[in-house]
Amino acid sequence: MKEPMYDLSVPIIINMLENLSNILAKTEKFASKRKIDSAVFVESRLIADMFPLSRQIQIGTDMVRKGIGRLANKKFPNYKDNEKTLKQLQNRILKTVNYLKKIKPNDLKDSATVEIEFNIREKKFYFSNGEDYLKRWILPHFFFHITTTYNILRMNGVNLGKWDYTGKF
Repeated sequence: MKEPMYDLSVPIIINMLENLSNILAKTEKFASKRKIDSAVFVESRLIADMFPLSRQIQIGTDMVRKGIGRLANKKFPNYKDNEKTLKQLQNRILKTVNYLKKIKPNDLKDSATVEIEFNIREKKFYFSNGEDYLKRWILPHFFFHITTTYNILRMNGVNLGKWDYTGKF
């Protein structure tokens, strides 16, 4: 039996966003204790040609908010990409979680077979069904940006481990 689209997405994404929020809180404590300006973390990158931490979180939250909104055929909020502090990034995560909590299982009931089409700048993307869109676009991109955020912070000395990423059981 196939897993319902809601179960494959919304609870998992909310859990990961809450874990990300906890990781940022841990980063704030780390910065405060060591008297490091938290902007250092917000603008940090793994390598010069990658986006900084702020953009990783912006893209990750956009990916799930817009993606789940498209699957549920619900209007999704657009956010300005203007976060400069950990606190502002925390707020963006919270707004995304609050939006996702409004999505109910019934909203995604028929989403596995819906066609999805959207543009990013001038490039058009098309998925013949919502299940493919979720599994091959939303989730891989989301986890990439969350993992990259974790790695940026870990590289900068924040004491993080697997349980910070996955959450404690």
